[in-house]
Amino acid sequence: MLRRYELHNHTTHSDASITCRELLEVMREDQVQVVALTDHNTISGHRELRELLPAFPGLQAVFGMEYTTYYGHILCLNLTRYVPWDRIDRNCPEKLFAACRAAGALTGIAHPFSYGAPFARGCRFDMHVRDFRDVDFIEVFNNPEPLREVNIPALEWWEDLTLQGEHLAATGGMDLHGHRDMSMMFATYLEGDAAHDPGEDLARAVRGRRTWVSRGMALLWTPEGDGFRFRLEDLHKPGFRPASLYLLTIRSQAGQITRPLEGDTLYLPLSDLPPGPVRVLRLYRKNTDAENLICVCPPMT
Repeated sequence: MLRRYELHNHTTHSDASITCRELLEVMREDQVQVVALTDHNTISGHRELRELLPAFPGLQAVFGMEYTTYYGHILCLNLTRYVPWDRIDRNCPEKLFAACRAAGALTGIAHPFSYGAPFARGCRFDMHVRDFRDVDFIEVFNNPEPLREVNIPALEWWEDLTLQGEHLAATGGMDLHGHRDMSMMFATYLEGDAAHDPGEDLARAVRGRRTWVSRGMALLWTPEGDGFRFRLEDLHKPGFRPASLYLLTIRSQAGQITRPLEGDTLYLPLSDLPPGPVRVLRLYRKNTDAENLICVCPPMT
């Protein structure tokens, strides 16, 4: 079962206009299963959110923080204690990534191609990562950011790193600072169960690169004969507008193919897939214009 995680949200504990209670109300209204609290440079809201959660049955939470520096933002999830960052080195951010990971957190790069100075000082990721072993994910879709100028470059960066052999998951989030319509926005989906600890499911999915970043339709696949059977899964996201035609693109370092889905399934023999040890997949509706991208899938290995 794929569950919806909203992984990037802020409250009045940092710079947002909504309280912890209002954040939970927004998420309940939009039928979110798991919400993350990731205020800027503080974990002061964690206790309040935990105390409020029992009043919102069916909604679970994970806890983190967004490190907000002059050189970029680092999103940490499953962060249960504050990890100091006052000595961050833009030329060696691996030190902070490693320290957060040692504290049990998942670490990722938020909106890496966001506009920088003079529009948004520090939002663009200008740190120099030489070793990605302590980086768990890249936020490939930050919904308030421009699609073509910011989010598509982030997606392409994640895909290129993945095809080069880096082990990174893709995530997407609202970067919520207030009340906002979340229809047709990208969210992160992963395999899990309401009876499980949502943080454990999140860690398993991110470390296994089993995340879907989607507007409301997912693409899954299973081995079948000498190939793979692909199928669509409606995620029942409020406000999602389905289409009559979906297109699948599969890319490796050796090339790319695009195929329409016949109904809600597609079978491809191995001989039709671009060769390579890893492949990245996108699902579009109607055509392959960036505006019609619906889902970024886990890489095929």
